[in-house]
Amino acid sequence: MISRILLLFLCVYAPAAFAAPRAPNVVFILSDDLGIDGFGCYGSDRFKDKTPNIDALAASGLRFDYCYSMPTCNPSRCALMTGRYEFRTGNAPSYKEETSMARVMKQAGYATGMAGKWRQMRDEPTDWGFDEYLTDPTPSGYYWETKYTQNGAPLEAKAGTYGPDLCRGFALDFFQRHKEKPFFFYYPTHLVHNPILKTPQSAATSDDQDTLFADNVAYLDKQVGELVAALDKLGLRENTIIVFSSDNGTAKYGIEHATIGGRHIHGMKETMLEGGSRVPLIVNWKGTVKAGGSSEDLIDFTDMLPTFAELAAATTPASPVLDGRSFAPQIRGEKGSPREWVYVQHNTAHGWYVRNRGWKLTQAGDLFDMSDAPFAEKAVPPGEQKAERERLQAVLAQLNPAGGKLVAQRSPEEIEEARKKNKRKRNKEKAVAEAAKKKQAAKGVPPAK
Repeated sequence: MISRILLLFLCVYAPAAFAAPRAPNVVFILSDDLGIDGFGCYGSDRFKDKTPNIDALAASGLRFDYCYSMPTCNPSRCALMTGRYEFRTGNAPSYKEETSMARVMKQAGYATGMAGKWRQMRDEPTDWGFDEYLTDPTPSGYYWETKYTQNGAPLEAKAGTYGPDLCRGFALDFFQRHKEKPFFFYYPTHLVHNPILKTPQSAATSDDQDTLFADNVAYLDKQVGELVAALDKLGLRENTIIVFSSDNGTAKYGIEHATIGGRHIHGMKETMLEGGSRVPLIVNWKGTVKAGGSSEDLIDFTDMLPTFAELAAATTPASPVLDGRSFAPQIRGEKGSPREWVYVQHNTAHGWYVRNRGWKLTQAGDLFDMSDAPFAEKAVPPGEQKAERERLQAVLAQLNPAGGKLVAQRSPEEIEEARKKNKRKRNKEKAVAEAAKKKQAAKGVPPAK
């Protein structure tokens, strides 16, 4: 009799007891144009009280202090999606030729989705492996638009719709519908890219750009808090890895206020200085990642793809060879195999450099002492620090960026024309936003507060 009862128990309960654990969800939040000086958890002076939700992720998770993007949007996003450097992929890689972050996760059984900025990537998100997506068409602006593309079809939003809120709603709906199976969600928000406009929480009477910029940072943080709260409500936090970063360093706007501990960040977006590419990286995995940890391991944006693949027990193709190195062991509290250097490129016009913890060498052969970065980079006279120079030169020689797919260098006239074109585009975006608000007011809809 006892043996029959034991057999019945094993038949009913053993499969559940010994079933393999479900693969973790991955939610990757990418902010736009916000370096380490934009977050309280990295010591920001200006925004120390504006990012409580992001700071909470760091306090209960793992903060990486040496993460590097590229200095502009396009190459950063291409490196993320392909796991490879720009001189290998070109600045407009094809999904037919490259490995894709979303495709790797999809092949591992994940539902894949994204909402937000896609415009720098070639083709559609579905081509790169996303099952579902919401984005704004390239000709549109960033924030108060009405035209979007959802899963390949046009989507007309109501006048007065705030784009980041639309994307947040899409993400929350995706979490709800896919809560029973592993999912990967990429959330490349437009916040806090120019133009700096009012958010739904901005004071109706305020047009001060410093105030509005702070409003945008606060709204980014608010949205991060909403995404985390939704995962909590669905009971998914302990099985969801939340990763937060930014596509490049300190924005041009507000650079005079970009300080940590009273010291100015050296450089900004679109420069080959530390402030152009040093970005936040926070990983939060409740119950798995030790709370309040920090890491000085070097990370660059090509590392995201192999890291997510390892965490998902996914297989990456043997070809093309990835430049990224997984830091999944560090996320699990292990030593791992940290990088000895990171590589940063800004097209051919501005060149490239390789950097280890203490030194940086440019394509022109200039060596810099980085012991006081991100606040200063000290040029090393020729002939000094020969061993460090040779060590980094060997890395550049092995990579051989000059032998890859490089963007042709533009003339000063072409650069100036591009600058004027971008300025006209920003002015048009701002005019569209203002027209939408006037139309809203004409209908008697009160301004957002």
